[in-house]
Amino acid sequence: MFLLFSILSFSQEIVKVKGRYYSNNSQISHRHVRDLLTKNTEALSLFKKSQNKEALGGFFVGIGSALVTVDLAIGLFSDVKYPTPATYLGLASLLISVPILTGKNKKAQQAIDLYNEGLQHKGEDSTQPEINIIANQNGCGLQLRF
Repeated sequence: MFLLFSILSFSQEIVKVKGRYYSNNSQISHRHVRDLLTKNTEALSLFKKSQNKEALGGFFVGIGSALVTVDLAIGLFSDVKYPTPATYLGLASLLISVPILTGKNKKAQQAIDLYNEGLQHKGEDSTQPEINIIANQNGCGLQLRF
């Protein structure tokens, strides 16, 4: 199964267009992108940081919009003075989310660019698949290199 996946995923250049990822002119999921990036640890690390920024930014957007909306509803339907500190806290949360969410796109693009550069260099260095017999302290085995 791993060998089949390796053959299918060989030299698949990833392109990001409007927040969506494409490989071989078909859209792929974030999970599939992460699976492809496992070959390049630095690109995978950048992609994971991008995903973490997306989650954190989404959290701040959710909290901020909930605080503002709830405070507005309470202010409209009761005799409480509006705006309360909850509105200001919600607006601050929304403002904090902006640089976080813009940073995620930059990290994701860096990861994709790094991965694609690795494919180009790999294609220049090795033109044929190699099969090697390897041995280490854990035992012997075959190594298939594309």
